[in-house]
Amino acid sequence: MSYGTKSHLKSPTQTATNTSTVIQPKSLSLIDKYKDDRHFVTALARGLEVLACFRSGNRVLGNQDIAKRCNLSNSTVSRLTSTLVKMGYLMHDAPSGKYRLGMATLSLGMGMLAKLDVRQIARPFLQEIADFSQGVVSLGVRDRLSMLCIETCRSRSALTLQLDVGTRLPITTSSMGRAYLAEAGQAELDEVFERVSELDERSSHLIRQGIEQALKDYQELGCTCSFGEWQGDVNGIAVGLNLGENFPIMSINCGGPSFSLSPEFLLDEVRPRLLAMTQRLKESFGVTDFNF
Repeated sequence: MSYGTKSHLKSPTQTATNTSTVIQPKSLSLIDKYKDDRHFVTALARGLEVLACFRSGNRVLGNQDIAKRCNLSNSTVSRLTSTLVKMGYLMHDAPSGKYRLGMATLSLGMGMLAKLDVRQIARPFLQEIADFSQGVVSLGVRDRLSMLCIETCRSRSALTLQLDVGTRLPITTSSMGRAYLAEAGQAELDEVFERVSELDERSSHLIRQGIEQALKDYQELGCTCSFGEWQGDVNGIAVGLNLGENFPIMSINCGGPSFSLSPEFLLDEVRPRLLAMTQRLKESFGVTDFNF
């Protein structure tokens, strides 16, 4: 039975994608949201926002780059970066005048990754799906309005996505993000909808429609889909991974260029293998649910 039906190929968000640019939610300011909370330390929040600018594609940034991304004045950013350098969280390159993450940030990340031994256990499972699909398979956790890839396996094919550990994907339009929302529950879903609603009316409406369709897919197929909705030439499916209270909710996606990974192939061939792999991974952690 083929699951690559027109209802999945022509969702509302994809129609917008095929006729224009992909609509992505902007990074909404949590500082503005909580600025009146007396327990909220704005200076600390701004410093953390500066560190969050240094993503996998932005490893070296200047004060002006950071100011633009954080919507802060140059003088404020200059004080923040100077402080972060002194604390070891940033390194300053004098010739270029730019900054990169310092070793102190590594210690923060390693503490979290050390708890996620699921990465080591999941790696052969992910590689199995990557080899079969000739795509890229990633394990991710939520980071605000993004999904952060914490483990990635790819096939030997040269024609695949270049997703690395540390890559962020949008939570609303990627299959990984949608699977997370399907697994996380109504409270987090409502929070995301609230933040997305701060965008213009057209964008928030289409994004909400895409998520609602993804939740229906998750109930019917056991996976979420993103066919040209994150990037116009990329297809992907994903499943949620809930290992209990000792782990954050995660999700696993399989994706690649649309010319090599069609919706039909992903749904008919990859989907059952992805679901079975996820169930085996759960069982290796003592989680036994058979909802699929």
